[in-house]
Amino acid sequence: MTTAIVEGGLGFDDKTSGAIYGLYTMGVYLLALPGGWVADKLLGLKQSVYYGGIIITIGHFTMAIPGLYEWIAPLEGPKTALVPLDTLSFYLGLVLIVIGTGLLKPNISSIVGQLYPANSSKRDAGFSIFYMGINIGALIAPIACSTAAVYDWHLGFGLAGLGMLIGLFQFKLTGHHLDGVGEAVTFTGAEGQNEKKRMQRWLMGMVVVLVIATGLSLGGLVPINVNVLAEFSKYTILTVAILYLGYVFFLGGLTVDEKKKVGVIFILFVFSVFFWSGFEQAGSTLNLFAERFTDRTVFGWEIPAGYFQSVNSMFIILFAPVFGALWVHLGRMQLEPSSPLKFAFGLLLAGAGFFVMYFAAKIAASGELAAPTWLIITYMLHTFGELSLSPVGLSLVTKLAPKSYGGQMMGIWFLSVSLGNLVAGQIAGEASGGSAEALANMPAQYMLIVYTLVGAGVVLLIFAKPIRKLMGDVH
Repeated sequence: MTTAIVEGGLGFDDKTSGAIYGLYTMGVYLLALPGGWVADKLLGLKQSVYYGGIIITIGHFTMAIPGLYEWIAPLEGPKTALVPLDTLSFYLGLVLIVIGTGLLKPNISSIVGQLYPANSSKRDAGFSIFYMGINIGALIAPIACSTAAVYDWHLGFGLAGLGMLIGLFQFKLTGHHLDGVGEAVTFTGAEGQNEKKRMQRWLMGMVVVLVIATGLSLGGLVPINVNVLAEFSKYTILTVAILYLGYVFFLGGLTVDEKKKVGVIFILFVFSVFFWSGFEQAGSTLNLFAERFTDRTVFGWEIPAGYFQSVNSMFIILFAPVFGALWVHLGRMQLEPSSPLKFAFGLLLAGAGFFVMYFAAKIAASGELAAPTWLIITYMLHTFGELSLSPVGLSLVTKLAPKSYGGQMMGIWFLSVSLGNLVAGQIAGEASGGSAEALANMPAQYMLIVYTLVGAGVVLLIFAKPIRKLMGDVH
Protein backbone atom coordinates (compact mmCIF):
# COMPACT_ATOMS: atom_id res chain seq x y z
CA MET A 1 0.00 0.00 0.00
CA THR A 2 2.78 2.46 0.85
CA THR A 3 4.93 1.58 -2.18
CA ALA A 4 4.88 4.20 -4.92
CA ILE A 5 2.68 3.58 -7.97
CA VAL A 6 5.65 3.66 -10.35
CA GLU A 7 7.22 0.83 -8.29
CA GLY A 8 4.11 -1.35 -8.58
CA GLY A 9 2.42 -0.34 -5.33
CA LEU A 10 -0.80 1.53 -4.59
CA GLY A 11 0.80 4.80 -3.50
CA PHE A 12 -1.29 5.30 -0.35
CA ASP A 13 -0.08 7.56 2.45
CA ASP A 14 0.92 6.02 5.79
CA LYS A 15 -2.24 7.09 7.62
CA THR A 16 -4.57 5.53 5.07
CA SER A 17 -2.44 2.39 4.81
CA GLY A 18 -2.32 2.03 8.59
CA ALA A 19 -6.10 2.41 8.87
CA ILE A 20 -6.70 -0.23 6.18
CA TYR A 21 -4.18 -2.58 7.80
CA GLY A 22 -5.81 -2.06 11.19
CA LEU A 23 -9.31 -2.70 9.82
CA TYR A 24 -8.08 -5.82 8.03
CA THR A 25 -6.37 -7.37 11.07
CA MET A 26 -9.31 -6.31 13.24
CA GLY A 27 -11.69 -8.11 10.90
CA VAL A 28 -9.67 -11.34 11.03
CA TYR A 29 -10.31 -11.63 14.78
CA LEU A 30 -13.77 -10.06 14.80
CA LEU A 31 -15.22 -12.51 12.27
CA ALA A 32 -13.99 -15.42 14.38
CA LEU A 33 -17.16 -14.85 16.47
CA PRO A 34 -19.76 -15.35 13.68
CA GLY A 35 -17.44 -18.01 12.19
CA GLY A 36 -17.74 -20.05 15.37
CA TRP A 37 -21.51 -19.51 15.38
CA VAL A 38 -21.85 -20.81 11.80
CA ALA A 39 -19.86 -23.94 12.70
CA ASP A 40 -21.79 -24.60 15.93
CA LYS A 41 -25.25 -24.01 14.47
CA LEU A 42 -25.03 -25.23 10.88
CA LEU A 43 -21.91 -26.37 9.03
CA GLY A 44 -19.89 -28.14 11.69
CA LEU A 45 -16.18 -27.63 12.32
CA LYS A 46 -14.70 -29.53 9.36
CA GLN A 47 -16.92 -28.00 6.69
CA SER A 48 -16.37 -24.51 8.15
CA VAL A 49 -12.59 -24.99 7.98
CA TYR A 50 -12.80 -26.34 4.42
CA TYR A 51 -15.07 -23.59 3.11
CA GLY A 52 -13.01 -20.99 4.98
CA GLY A 53 -9.86 -22.30 3.30
CA ILE A 54 -11.51 -22.08 -0.13
CA ILE A 55 -12.55 -18.45 0.48
CA ILE A 56 -9.04 -17.55 1.71
CA THR A 57 -7.52 -19.16 -1.40
CA ILE A 58 -9.84 -17.21 -3.68
CA GLY A 59 -8.95 -14.04 -1.73
CA HIS A 60 -5.21 -14.49 -2.27
CA PHE A 61 -5.64 -15.34 -5.94
CA THR A 62 -7.87 -12.27 -6.32
CA MET A 63 -5.04 -10.13 -4.96
CA ALA A 64 -2.68 -11.94 -7.35
CA ILE A 65 -4.53 -10.71 -10.45
CA PRO A 66 -1.81 -8.96 -12.48
CA GLY A 67 -1.92 -5.21 -12.16
CA LEU A 68 -3.61 -3.40 -15.02
CA TYR A 69 -2.14 0.03 -15.61
CA GLU A 70 -3.15 2.76 -17.93
CA TRP A 71 -1.09 5.66 -19.15
CA ILE A 72 -3.02 8.88 -18.67
CA ALA A 73 -1.72 11.54 -21.03
CA PRO A 74 -2.18 15.27 -20.63
CA LEU A 75 -3.69 17.18 -23.56
CA GLU A 76 -0.20 17.99 -24.78
CA GLY A 77 3.18 16.46 -24.13
CA PRO A 78 4.34 12.97 -23.14
CA LYS A 79 2.44 10.50 -20.99
CA THR A 80 3.58 11.13 -17.43
CA ALA A 81 1.06 9.72 -14.96
CA LEU A 82 0.62 6.05 -14.11
CA VAL A 83 -2.70 5.14 -12.48
CA PRO A 84 -3.31 1.65 -10.96
CA LEU A 85 -6.54 -0.07 -11.88
CA ASP A 86 -6.04 -3.12 -9.59
CA THR A 87 -7.09 -1.44 -6.32
CA LEU A 88 -10.50 -3.12 -6.59
CA SER A 89 -9.02 -6.63 -6.62
CA PHE A 90 -6.77 -5.70 -3.68
CA TYR A 91 -9.71 -4.63 -1.49
CA LEU A 92 -11.89 -7.54 -2.59
CA GLY A 93 -9.08 -9.98 -1.81
CA LEU A 94 -8.69 -8.58 1.71
CA VAL A 95 -12.44 -8.88 2.35
CA LEU A 96 -12.45 -12.51 1.19
CA ILE A 97 -9.42 -13.40 3.35
CA VAL A 98 -11.09 -11.85 6.41
CA ILE A 99 -14.30 -13.84 5.81
CA GLY A 100 -12.43 -17.08 5.17
CA THR A 101 -10.23 -16.67 8.22
CA GLY A 102 -13.31 -16.02 10.34
CA LEU A 103 -14.54 -19.49 9.35
CA LEU A 104 -11.17 -21.23 9.63
CA LYS A 105 -9.36 -19.67 12.59
CA PRO A 106 -11.62 -20.54 15.55
CA ASN A 107 -12.86 -23.86 14.20
CA ILE A 108 -9.59 -25.54 13.33
CA SER A 109 -8.48 -25.07 16.96
CA SER A 110 -11.74 -26.66 18.12
CA ILE A 111 -11.06 -29.69 15.90
CA VAL A 112 -7.71 -30.21 17.64
CA GLY A 113 -9.48 -30.01 21.00
CA GLN A 114 -11.95 -32.73 19.95
CA LEU A 115 -9.21 -35.19 18.99
CA TYR A 116 -8.63 -36.10 22.64
CA PRO A 117 -10.84 -37.09 25.60
CA ALA A 118 -11.67 -34.25 28.00
CA ASN A 119 -9.06 -35.10 30.64
CA SER A 120 -6.42 -36.67 28.39
CA SER A 121 -2.82 -35.71 29.13
CA LYS A 122 -2.22 -35.84 25.36
CA ARG A 123 -4.40 -32.79 24.73
CA ASP A 124 -1.74 -30.25 25.76
CA ALA A 125 0.84 -32.15 23.70
CA GLY A 126 -1.52 -32.10 20.71
CA PHE A 127 -2.00 -28.36 20.97
CA SER A 128 1.77 -27.92 21.29
CA ILE A 129 2.27 -29.77 17.99
CA PHE A 130 -0.54 -27.70 16.41
CA TYR A 131 0.96 -24.43 17.72
CA MET A 132 4.44 -25.41 16.54
CA GLY A 133 3.06 -26.24 13.09
CA ILE A 134 1.48 -22.79 12.88
CA ASN A 135 4.75 -21.11 13.76
CA ILE A 136 6.80 -23.20 11.34
CA GLY A 137 4.41 -21.97 8.65
CA ALA A 138 4.69 -18.41 9.97
CA LEU A 139 8.49 -18.73 9.83
CA ILE A 140 8.63 -19.94 6.22
CA ALA A 141 5.74 -17.98 4.66
CA PRO A 142 7.07 -14.39 5.00
CA ILE A 143 10.43 -15.46 3.55
CA ALA A 144 8.84 -17.27 0.61
CA CYS A 145 6.23 -14.59 -0.17
CA SER A 146 8.61 -11.65 0.32
CA THR A 147 11.13 -13.24 -2.05
CA ALA A 148 8.44 -13.55 -4.73
CA ALA A 149 7.13 -10.03 -4.01
CA VAL A 150 10.56 -8.54 -4.76
CA TYR A 151 9.86 -9.33 -8.41
CA ASP A 152 6.14 -8.53 -8.30
CA TRP A 153 3.72 -7.96 -5.41
CA HIS A 154 1.14 -10.14 -7.15
CA LEU A 155 3.53 -13.11 -7.22
CA GLY A 156 3.77 -12.86 -3.42
CA PHE A 157 -0.01 -12.86 -3.05
CA GLY A 158 -0.29 -15.72 -5.56
CA LEU A 159 2.25 -17.83 -3.67
CA ALA A 160 0.16 -17.42 -0.50
CA GLY A 161 -2.88 -18.64 -2.45
CA LEU A 162 -0.92 -21.62 -3.78
CA GLY A 163 0.14 -22.54 -0.24
CA MET A 164 -3.48 -22.40 0.90
CA LEU A 165 -4.56 -24.53 -2.05
CA ILE A 166 -1.98 -27.20 -1.13
CA GLY A 167 -3.30 -27.08 2.43
CA LEU A 168 -6.85 -27.68 1.18
CA PHE A 169 -5.78 -30.74 -0.84
CA GLN A 170 -3.91 -32.10 2.18
CA PHE A 171 -6.95 -31.48 4.41
CA LYS A 172 -9.20 -33.44 2.03
CA LEU A 173 -6.75 -36.29 1.31
CA THR A 174 -6.13 -36.97 5.01
CA GLY A 175 -9.69 -36.21 6.13
CA HIS A 176 -10.35 -39.85 7.07
CA HIS A 177 -8.18 -39.30 10.15
CA LEU A 178 -10.85 -36.88 11.40
CA ASP A 179 -13.85 -39.18 11.03
CA GLY A 180 -16.32 -38.46 13.82
CA VAL A 181 -14.65 -35.16 14.71
CA GLY A 182 -16.21 -31.77 13.93
CA GLU A 183 -19.00 -33.26 11.81
CA ALA A 184 -21.84 -31.15 10.40
CA VAL A 185 -24.74 -30.38 12.73
CA THR A 186 -27.56 -32.93 12.38
CA PHE A 187 -31.18 -31.80 12.23
CA THR A 188 -33.77 -34.51 12.85
CA GLY A 189 -37.54 -34.41 12.55
CA ALA A 190 -39.76 -31.63 11.29
CA GLU A 191 -38.71 -29.29 14.08
CA GLY A 192 -35.04 -29.89 13.32
CA GLN A 193 -35.53 -29.22 9.60
CA ASN A 194 -37.34 -25.96 10.42
CA GLU A 195 -34.42 -24.98 12.64
CA LYS A 196 -31.98 -25.78 9.81
CA LYS A 197 -33.94 -23.63 7.35
CA ARG A 198 -34.04 -20.80 9.87
CA MET A 199 -30.26 -20.99 10.32
CA GLN A 200 -29.73 -21.09 6.56
CA ARG A 201 -31.88 -17.99 6.13
CA TRP A 202 -29.85 -16.18 8.78
CA LEU A 203 -26.61 -17.18 7.07
CA MET A 204 -27.89 -16.24 3.63
CA GLY A 205 -29.11 -12.91 4.98
CA MET A 206 -25.66 -12.15 6.41
CA VAL A 207 -24.01 -13.09 3.10
CA VAL A 208 -26.42 -10.89 1.09
CA VAL A 209 -25.87 -7.89 3.39
CA LEU A 210 -22.10 -8.38 3.18
CA VAL A 211 -22.14 -8.69 -0.64
CA ILE A 212 -24.30 -5.57 -1.03
CA ALA A 213 -22.18 -3.54 1.41
CA THR A 214 -18.95 -4.67 -0.28
CA GLY A 215 -20.32 -4.00 -3.75
CA LEU A 216 -21.57 -0.52 -2.87
CA SER A 217 -18.29 0.49 -1.24
CA LEU A 218 -15.94 -1.04 -3.84
CA GLY A 219 -18.10 0.31 -6.65
CA GLY A 220 -17.77 3.81 -5.25
CA LEU A 221 -21.52 4.23 -4.82
CA VAL A 222 -21.06 4.61 -1.06
CA PRO A 223 -17.65 6.23 -0.60
CA ILE A 224 -15.87 5.20 2.61
CA ASN A 225 -13.24 7.18 4.47
CA VAL A 226 -11.11 4.41 5.99
CA ASN A 227 -9.72 6.68 8.71
CA VAL A 228 -13.24 7.62 9.85
CA LEU A 229 -14.32 3.97 9.61
CA ALA A 230 -11.36 2.88 11.75
CA GLU A 231 -12.17 5.47 14.41
CA PHE A 232 -15.86 4.50 14.39
CA SER A 233 -15.00 0.78 14.62
CA LYS A 234 -12.70 1.39 17.58
CA TYR A 235 -15.37 3.04 19.69
CA THR A 236 -18.04 0.57 18.53
CA ILE A 237 -16.02 -2.47 19.67
CA LEU A 238 -15.21 -0.80 23.00
CA THR A 239 -18.87 0.12 23.56
CA VAL A 240 -20.10 -3.38 22.68
CA ALA A 241 -17.61 -4.97 25.10
CA ILE A 242 -18.53 -2.64 27.96
CA LEU A 243 -22.29 -2.98 27.40
CA TYR A 244 -22.12 -6.76 27.10
CA LEU A 245 -19.93 -7.25 30.18
CA GLY A 246 -22.18 -4.81 32.05
CA TYR A 247 -25.23 -6.84 31.03
CA VAL A 248 -23.63 -10.10 32.19
CA PHE A 249 -22.48 -8.49 35.45
CA PHE A 250 -25.77 -6.88 36.44
CA LEU A 251 -28.41 -8.98 34.66
CA GLY A 252 -26.69 -12.32 34.05
CA GLY A 253 -27.90 -13.97 37.26
CA LEU A 254 -24.36 -14.43 38.57
CA THR A 255 -23.23 -15.14 42.10
CA VAL A 256 -20.97 -12.65 43.90
CA ASP A 257 -17.94 -14.85 43.18
CA GLU A 258 -18.81 -15.04 39.47
CA LYS A 259 -19.26 -11.27 39.31
CA LYS A 260 -15.76 -10.80 40.70
CA LYS A 261 -14.38 -13.09 38.02
CA VAL A 262 -16.25 -11.22 35.26
CA GLY A 263 -14.70 -8.04 36.68
CA VAL A 264 -11.26 -9.62 36.25
CA ILE A 265 -12.12 -10.50 32.63
CA PHE A 266 -12.94 -6.83 32.01
CA ILE A 267 -9.58 -5.81 33.54
CA LEU A 268 -7.83 -8.36 31.32
CA PHE A 269 -9.74 -6.96 28.31
CA VAL A 270 -8.40 -3.45 28.93
CA PHE A 271 -4.77 -4.47 29.43
CA SER A 272 -4.94 -6.94 26.55
CA VAL A 273 -5.90 -4.07 24.22
CA PHE A 274 -2.83 -2.13 25.40
CA PHE A 275 -0.54 -5.10 24.73
CA TRP A 276 -1.85 -5.99 21.27
CA SER A 277 -1.88 -2.34 20.18
CA GLY A 278 1.90 -2.42 20.64
CA PHE A 279 2.70 -6.01 19.67
CA GLU A 280 0.66 -5.99 16.45
CA GLN A 281 2.67 -3.11 14.99
CA ALA A 282 5.06 -5.81 13.77
CA GLY A 283 3.40 -5.88 10.35
CA SER A 284 2.93 -2.12 10.04
CA THR A 285 5.19 0.32 11.95
CA LEU A 286 8.11 -2.07 12.41
CA ASN A 287 7.74 -3.52 8.91
CA LEU A 288 7.98 -0.04 7.40
CA PHE A 289 10.98 0.69 9.63
CA ALA A 290 12.67 -2.39 8.17
CA GLU A 291 11.79 -1.22 4.66
CA ARG A 292 12.79 2.42 5.00
CA PHE A 293 15.35 2.85 7.75
CA THR A 294 17.20 -0.46 8.20
CA ASP A 295 20.47 -1.47 6.57
CA ARG A 296 19.42 -4.75 4.96
CA THR A 297 22.44 -5.30 2.72
CA VAL A 298 24.40 -8.51 3.31
CA PHE A 299 27.30 -9.36 0.98
CA GLY A 300 25.83 -7.05 -1.66
CA TRP A 301 22.32 -8.58 -1.43
CA GLU A 302 19.43 -6.59 0.01
CA ILE A 303 17.29 -8.70 2.34
CA PRO A 304 13.56 -8.15 1.65
CA ALA A 305 11.92 -6.28 4.53
CA GLY A 306 9.28 -8.99 4.89
CA TYR A 307 11.91 -11.45 6.11
CA PHE A 308 11.81 -9.72 9.48
CA GLN A 309 8.21 -10.93 9.88
CA SER A 310 9.64 -14.42 10.42
CA VAL A 311 11.73 -13.41 13.43
CA ASN A 312 8.82 -13.60 15.91
CA SER A 313 7.97 -17.16 14.88
CA MET A 314 11.62 -18.17 15.06
CA PHE A 315 11.83 -16.92 18.65
CA ILE A 316 8.53 -18.63 19.55
CA ILE A 317 9.85 -21.96 18.25
CA LEU A 318 13.07 -21.46 20.23
CA PHE A 319 11.65 -20.11 23.49
CA ALA A 320 8.10 -21.48 23.90
CA PRO A 321 9.45 -24.73 25.44
CA VAL A 322 11.74 -22.65 27.67
CA PHE A 323 8.86 -20.55 29.02
CA GLY A 324 6.70 -23.64 29.51
CA ALA A 325 9.47 -25.35 31.48
CA LEU A 326 10.12 -22.15 33.44
CA TRP A 327 6.51 -21.88 34.67
CA VAL A 328 6.48 -25.57 35.63
CA HIS A 329 9.80 -25.26 37.48
CA LEU A 330 8.69 -22.13 39.36
CA GLY A 331 5.38 -23.81 40.17
CA ARG A 332 7.16 -26.73 41.81
CA MET A 333 9.13 -24.26 43.91
CA GLN A 334 5.92 -22.37 44.83
CA LEU A 335 7.39 -19.31 43.08
CA GLU A 336 5.30 -19.15 39.90
CA PRO A 337 3.99 -15.59 39.39
CA SER A 338 0.22 -15.07 39.32
CA SER A 339 -1.56 -14.55 36.01
CA PRO A 340 -1.93 -10.75 36.58
CA LEU A 341 1.83 -10.57 37.17
CA LYS A 342 2.52 -12.48 33.95
CA PHE A 343 0.23 -10.02 32.16
CA ALA A 344 2.25 -7.16 33.64
CA PHE A 345 5.51 -8.77 32.50
CA GLY A 346 4.08 -9.02 28.98
CA LEU A 347 3.28 -5.29 28.90
CA LEU A 348 6.68 -4.33 30.33
CA LEU A 349 8.51 -6.49 27.78
CA ALA A 350 6.49 -4.98 24.92
CA GLY A 351 7.42 -1.52 26.23
CA ALA A 352 11.07 -2.56 26.50
CA GLY A 353 10.97 -3.58 22.83
CA PHE A 354 9.81 -0.12 21.78
CA PHE A 355 12.43 1.44 24.08
CA VAL A 356 15.03 -0.35 21.95
CA MET A 357 13.31 1.02 18.84
CA TYR A 358 13.51 4.54 20.30
CA PHE A 359 17.29 4.44 19.86
CA ALA A 360 16.94 2.92 16.39
CA ALA A 361 14.54 5.75 15.49
CA LYS A 362 17.11 8.31 16.71
CA ILE A 363 19.61 6.80 14.27
CA ALA A 364 17.06 6.93 11.44
CA ALA A 365 16.12 10.54 12.27
CA SER A 366 19.80 11.50 11.99
CA GLY A 367 19.78 10.32 8.37
CA GLU A 368 21.62 7.03 8.84
CA LEU A 369 20.37 3.47 8.39
CA ALA A 370 19.91 1.45 11.58
CA ALA A 371 21.46 -1.99 12.00
CA PRO A 372 19.03 -4.94 11.74
CA THR A 373 19.94 -6.03 15.27
CA TRP A 374 17.71 -3.25 16.69
CA LEU A 375 14.65 -4.86 15.10
CA ILE A 376 15.74 -8.40 16.00
CA ILE A 377 16.17 -7.49 19.69
CA THR A 378 12.79 -5.74 19.65
CA TYR A 379 11.07 -8.79 18.17
CA MET A 380 12.77 -11.01 20.77
CA LEU A 381 11.48 -8.86 23.64
CA HIS A 382 8.01 -8.73 22.08
CA THR A 383 8.03 -12.53 21.71
CA PHE A 384 8.92 -12.88 25.40
CA GLY A 385 6.00 -10.56 26.15
CA GLU A 386 3.67 -12.62 23.95
CA LEU A 387 4.71 -15.86 25.67
CA SER A 388 4.08 -14.23 29.05
CA LEU A 389 0.64 -12.88 28.18
CA SER A 390 -1.11 -14.59 25.26
CA PRO A 391 -1.32 -18.26 26.41
CA VAL A 392 -1.98 -17.06 29.96
CA GLY A 393 -4.87 -14.86 28.82
CA LEU A 394 -6.50 -17.65 26.80
CA SER A 395 -6.22 -20.10 29.67
CA LEU A 396 -7.35 -17.62 32.32
CA VAL A 397 -10.49 -16.53 30.46
CA THR A 398 -11.64 -20.17 30.18
CA LYS A 399 -11.14 -20.59 33.95
CA LEU A 400 -12.78 -17.31 34.99
CA ALA A 401 -15.81 -17.46 32.68
CA PRO A 402 -19.15 -18.41 34.31
CA LYS A 403 -20.31 -21.83 33.08
CA SER A 404 -23.16 -20.51 30.96
CA TYR A 405 -20.98 -17.81 29.35
CA GLY A 406 -17.80 -19.74 28.46
CA GLY A 407 -17.84 -19.24 24.68
CA GLN A 408 -19.05 -15.67 24.94
CA MET A 409 -16.26 -14.71 27.35
CA MET A 410 -13.75 -16.15 24.89
CA GLY A 411 -15.41 -13.89 22.35
CA ILE A 412 -14.61 -10.94 24.62
CA TRP A 413 -10.94 -12.01 24.55
CA PHE A 414 -11.05 -12.04 20.74
CA LEU A 415 -12.65 -8.58 20.84
CA SER A 416 -9.68 -7.27 22.85
CA VAL A 417 -7.24 -8.72 20.29
CA SER A 418 -9.35 -7.28 17.48
CA LEU A 419 -9.44 -3.81 19.05
CA GLY A 420 -5.70 -3.94 19.76
CA ASN A 421 -5.01 -4.76 16.11
CA LEU A 422 -7.13 -1.83 14.96
CA VAL A 423 -5.37 0.62 17.31
CA ALA A 424 -1.99 -0.75 16.16
CA GLY A 425 -2.87 0.13 12.57
CA GLN A 426 -3.90 3.64 13.56
CA ILE A 427 -0.66 4.18 15.50
CA ALA A 428 1.30 2.98 12.46
CA GLY A 429 -0.12 5.85 10.43
CA GLU A 430 1.52 8.32 12.82
CA ALA A 431 4.74 6.53 13.80
CA SER A 432 6.13 5.11 10.56
CA GLY A 433 8.18 8.12 9.39
CA GLY A 434 6.59 8.51 5.97
CA SER A 435 7.54 12.19 5.62
CA ALA A 436 10.43 14.38 6.75
CA GLU A 437 8.32 15.78 9.60
CA ALA A 438 7.09 12.32 10.62
CA LEU A 439 10.67 11.02 10.58
CA ALA A 440 11.82 13.82 12.88
CA ASN A 441 8.93 13.01 15.27
CA MET A 442 9.40 9.24 15.10
CA PRO A 443 11.63 8.89 18.22
CA ALA A 444 9.06 10.85 20.25
CA GLN A 445 6.25 8.64 18.88
CA TYR A 446 8.14 5.49 19.91
CA MET A 447 8.78 6.92 23.37
CA LEU A 448 5.07 7.69 23.74
CA ILE A 449 4.35 4.01 23.03
CA VAL A 450 6.97 3.08 25.66
CA TYR A 451 5.33 5.32 28.27
CA THR A 452 1.90 3.84 27.49
CA LEU A 453 2.92 0.17 27.61
CA VAL A 454 5.28 0.46 30.58
CA GLY A 455 2.76 2.65 32.41
CA ALA A 456 0.06 0.04 31.90
CA GLY A 457 2.45 -2.67 33.08
CA VAL A 458 3.35 -0.73 36.25
CA VAL A 459 -0.33 -0.12 37.06
CA LEU A 460 -1.00 -3.84 36.69
CA LEU A 461 1.99 -4.66 38.92
CA ILE A 462 0.60 -2.38 41.62
CA PHE A 463 -2.89 -3.90 41.49
CA ALA A 464 -1.83 -7.51 40.84
CA LYS A 465 -2.60 -8.68 44.40
CA PRO A 466 -6.14 -7.19 44.61
CA ILE A 467 -6.89 -8.63 41.15
CA ARG A 468 -5.57 -12.01 42.27
CA LYS A 469 -7.99 -11.93 45.24
CA LEU A 470 -10.91 -11.26 42.89
CA MET A 471 -10.01 -14.46 41.00
CA GLY A 472 -11.03 -16.54 44.04
CA ASP A 473 -10.30 -20.23 43.53
CA VAL A 474 -8.76 -19.75 40.07
CA HIS A 475 -4.99 -20.11 40.10
